[in-house]
Amino acid sequence: MTNRIDCAGLGVDAELAGFVESEVLAPIGMAPDAFWQGFAALVARFAPRNKALLEKRDSFQQHIDEWHLARGGKPIDMGEYRAFLTEIGYLVPEPGDFTIGTTNVDPEIATMAGPQLVVPVLNARFLLNAANARWGSLYDAYYGTDALDAPDAEGKGYDPKRGAAVIAAGRMFLDKALPLAAGSWKDVGSLDVDLADPAQRVGTTDKGVMFRSHGLHIEIVVDPTSEVGKSDRAQISDILLEAAITTIVDLEDSVAAVDAEDKTLAYTNWLGVIRGDLEDTFEKGGKTLTRKLAGDKSYTTSEGETVTLPGRSLLFVRNVGHLMINPAILMPDGGEIPEGIMDAVITSAISAQDVKGLAKYGNSRKGSIYIVKPKMHGPEECAFTNDLFDAVEDLLGLDRHTVKVGVMDEERRTSANLAACIHAVKDRIVFINTGFLDRTGDEIHTSMRAGPMIRKGEIKGSTWIKAYEVRNVAIGLKHGLSGRAQIGKGMWAAPDRMAAMLAEKIGHPLTGANTAWVPSPTAATLHAMHYHEVDVFGVVQPEKAADPIPGLDELLQVPLALGTNWSDEEVRAELDNNAQGLLGYVVRWIDQGVGCSKVPDINDVGLMEDRATLRISSQHMANWLLHGVCSEEQVMDSLKRMAAKVDAQNAGDPLYEPMAGNWETSLAFQAACDLVFKGVEQPNGYTEPLLHAWRLKKKAAA
Repeated sequence: MTNRIDCAGLGVDAELAGFVESEVLAPIGMAPDAFWQGFAALVARFAPRNKALLEKRDSFQQHIDEWHLARGGKPIDMGEYRAFLTEIGYLVPEPGDFTIGTTNVDPEIATMAGPQLVVPVLNARFLLNAANARWGSLYDAYYGTDALDAPDAEGKGYDPKRGAAVIAAGRMFLDKALPLAAGSWKDVGSLDVDLADPAQRVGTTDKGVMFRSHGLHIEIVVDPTSEVGKSDRAQISDILLEAAITTIVDLEDSVAAVDAEDKTLAYTNWLGVIRGDLEDTFEKGGKTLTRKLAGDKSYTTSEGETVTLPGRSLLFVRNVGHLMINPAILMPDGGEIPEGIMDAVITSAISAQDVKGLAKYGNSRKGSIYIVKPKMHGPEECAFTNDLFDAVEDLLGLDRHTVKVGVMDEERRTSANLAACIHAVKDRIVFINTGFLDRTGDEIHTSMRAGPMIRKGEIKGSTWIKAYEVRNVAIGLKHGLSGRAQIGKGMWAAPDRMAAMLAEKIGHPLTGANTAWVPSPTAATLHAMHYHEVDVFGVVQPEKAADPIPGLDELLQVPLALGTNWSDEEVRAELDNNAQGLLGYVVRWIDQGVGCSKVPDINDVGLMEDRATLRISSQHMANWLLHGVCSEEQVMDSLKRMAAKVDAQNAGDPLYEPMAGNWETSLAFQAACDLVFKGVEQPNGYTEPLLHAWRLKKKAAA
């Protein structure tokens, strides 16, 4: 039983209440009674609105289901479809010309283009790694990944042959990012060089020389005593790149936080990284290591001025969306609190320590709090978030629009009404981002009754997704996000395929996006090279601003299969692919509470999986089952065979609990089955309600 205390009528978990009062409120000088009374009043005001918005989602879905059912599978007439969506209020009028009014935005968001990390808040080690990924070694990134087209290192120590290939690749990068007035970096014998643009050399450091290209810094380190430096004619031992300039600390898709225990840990880690004293001790290579936040960097200009650069990534915190509730706090009627409201209040209260200058290093130099809000459906829900953040600021005594918002453009109703969504938060918006994974899951669920969808692998080439990606940038540029906010793109999901990432992910800055998600600090370092090659602010965004915005007809095209004449082998292959990915993720979520990890796919390629990928797989299988493309027996056959495969893939994990043969006792396998067989009835196709229910059962059993 949870030990609760009464806080102004709210039943708050005692450990959480103690943490909030002693660690969060005391440093900012806020009396607990005033906080809890204000919090209770805020909940009483916003919880009913939250509930009404969720009911509106269900109403829209019911109308859309009925419309598709009434058509009996006839082709969709786009004019008729748009008229219907407008009539029910799913599509709203465009807001007209406007420009966002956000102020006090840090340069990492407003005027710098570079990689962005997303990290689960529950893993302190990963969180510290991400926060410290502001600077990354290009040499290490090349040496340790397939990004370098050279023979693998031989033996455990330093391989001079691979090292020489790394140095050559580094020189090629310098020729692109910091071109010389004449000649090539591969021929220089020192850092006393003439640049084509002398302004790119900004100063000297205690280790070498600092340069800048397209707003990002490059530190060339000189060390003739190091194994690398002594073999280099210019004695260069490393090239450090300013890499993950922003990081999203995630309380949502990448974590399994289902109760007060989990939420208190999440808030504790967020406080630690904001306050600057988070540490994590772990074993690696037989040694005990302690990780802390990195300090700042500095360089001295030619005029003798010392310039300090942040040593850490600028942090956003991603709150939970509007859907979920959490037992950490009970409302006066005994109902669980909307988790997004709880997150807004507590993560902002924690961040208020940064605003008040109490942090060791500081996060925002502009005195802002950055919250990413996921899974909002349309402008009315964005307006709700705007009002909620107003109330949070009032509760905490913060200036209006101190709390900034990042809008994830990952639901169909949001992408179809993106301009209106931006307008609803126009004075606090600092971020829009295409989340094509969740957006695909919502695409499938919204049109669930329209007919069977094309195969999952083909959806990424659909007409709607191309329009979606272009519209996000075009609408953002039209309404003044350039120079004031981030326009972002989604994740590279294969952390071991860095050569492919280097070849493909340059497409993101070429679209005009000034940030894109990467799966690791190493990937951030490599992706940073793309922003030296592409001048997003100076060239691409001005060019893209003149492009037309794709119309709604393209965006609203449903990826329906023209025929369902797939062979039995094709159906089996599709089901196996979906089932394997689903099970590989769910088994860790339910049994171990791991919300994001590198999960081997059906071909044993490690992919970063979170709830968004799970939403696609479960909804796609539910869609095919609904329309008779496959039978329950076929689905269950795939689930059972793939359970055995997932068991084999996890054979080396001492904490792993096998599913195969344990069909009645494996809660993870039962959860996976629910996600498919109950997929049609899940709200907007989300996986969270079922995952949370089964994880709570697992924790209770343990």
